[in-house]
Amino acid sequence: MSETRDEGAVPVRRFGKLIRLRPEHREEYLRLHAEVWPEVLAMITACRLRNYSIFLEGDVLFSYAEYVGDDYAADMAKMAADPVTRRWWQLTDPCQEQTGGAVPGEWWTPMREVFHHD
Repeated sequence: MSETRDEGAVPVRRFGKLIRLRPEHREEYLRLHAEVWPEVLAMITACRLRNYSIFLEGDVLFSYAEYVGDDYAADMAKMAADPVTRRWWQLTDPCQEQTGGAVPGEWWTPMREVFHHD
């Protein structure tokens, strides 16, 4: 996670995370993300995540998001408590496999930002 602040603006925290895509679930995962449920997208927005992207290289998924709120833990708890999001994760989580760098309490492995330029 890294932070940028424009004078007088809410700080933007950037997050990069990764996880493995199980090859046997590749097509299912890609299909799901080609047709993301509107309620899931609305919850992402409601939890103050912006510029959220997932990239795929081989069997590695990389996610990037910017957080523009002031209580990340509360917003992520709100997302985790949402019934529609929980159903979405029941479909997507089996498609994924944690990496060796995963930390307790995180499904995706957090990455350290080593460079940023606006």
